[in-house]
Amino acid sequence: MSLKTQVESGIKDAMRAKDQDTLRALRAIKSLILLEETKGGASGELSSEDELKLLTKAAKQRRESADIYKTQGRADLLEKEEAELAVIEQFLPKQLTEDEVKAKLQEIIARVGASGPSDMGKVMGVATKELAGQAEGRVVSTLVKALLA
Repeated sequence: MSLKTQVESGIKDAMRAKDQDTLRALRAIKSLILLEETKGGASGELSSEDELKLLTKAAKQRRESADIYKTQGRADLLEKEEAELAVIEQFLPKQLTEDEVKAKLQEIIARVGASGPSDMGKVMGVATKELAGQAEGRVVSTLVKALLA
């Protein structure tokens, strides 16, 4: 089942349950999907890779907003962002732990034949493709630097 179909189904369920937080998050996801489908040069149908990028971007935006609201002491807005983030994360693949990411990166480093910091670009290129949606880019980058140092 496509992401769009899942989201539309979720919107109906949230409306029936009168769950405003879930409804707001699902509508935001649907809006992103529709914008992506109708932008210039788009085929009208999103691939699963595009859907993953969209959800990852939306989750990252919610995390960043939540951090800002936390530092500003805006508990009301923080709650909304965290609720939306929880809904978005339901559609994302399971996030890997730091140890799991490190193990995968060591495997990638061995496969690519990287030996030092100068090979970081090679490793990051492969790692971002293989770990898309499973780990944040910032975490991957930090671990690659540490492993290649």
